[in-house]
Amino acid sequence: MADVARIMASGRLITLEGGEGTGKSTQAARLAQGLAADGLEVVATREPGGSPGAEAIRDLLVRGAADRWSAASEALLLYAARRDHIERLIAPALERGAIVVCDRFADSTRAYQGVAAEGPMDLIAALEALVLKGVQPDLTLILDLPAKTGLARAAGRKGIETRFETKGVAFHQKLREAFLAIAKAEPERCVIIDAQPPIEDVAAAIWTVVTGRLRLSK
Repeated sequence: MADVARIMASGRLITLEGGEGTGKSTQAARLAQGLAADGLEVVATREPGGSPGAEAIRDLLVRGAADRWSAASEALLLYAARRDHIERLIAPALERGAIVVCDRFADSTRAYQGVAAEGPMDLIAALEALVLKGVQPDLTLILDLPAKTGLARAAGRKGIETRFETKGVAFHQKLREAFLAIAKAEPERCVIIDAQPPIEDVAAAIWTVVTGRLRLSK
């Protein structure tokens, strides 16, 4: 992987985080489309996934019984996927000056496996340092929604990637608290976005934050 300082100086990494049903995927897509419409090169991606190898690992993580993996095993799988994602997609895009919009990144591992699942935070911190090697978001948008509301929204989606949604309200309440704690600890990077209003209103709030914070231009 090329020199991290050079990579991060040339491109921008925007991540969207939050619990289930907060609308991250929808808002990530809308943001990427809006930035591209302004003539910017945008790479829209997601985690777990984003590269062929990482997508294969995603299938292991998001399907099956809630207790299929321990928190430590999940973290190891996620960081294997994340390393491949960075090497094959994120780092090359940043190096050529693109804006990368990523639906989830390292904060999700801290929140899901570290706090909500009460996993080994020392292991997660070590993996983060080893795998990211300084590749950090320029801006993280944390979409916030009450846990029960988010789960109700998520229940209305069709699909088979429901493993984390089955972990129960208590898990998801801890998850929400974890994301809010991350935002409080890193206000220079993170912005909390109220995900309860209509999609268009949430998108407008995100656009205001992104254009104001990053001052993007061609």
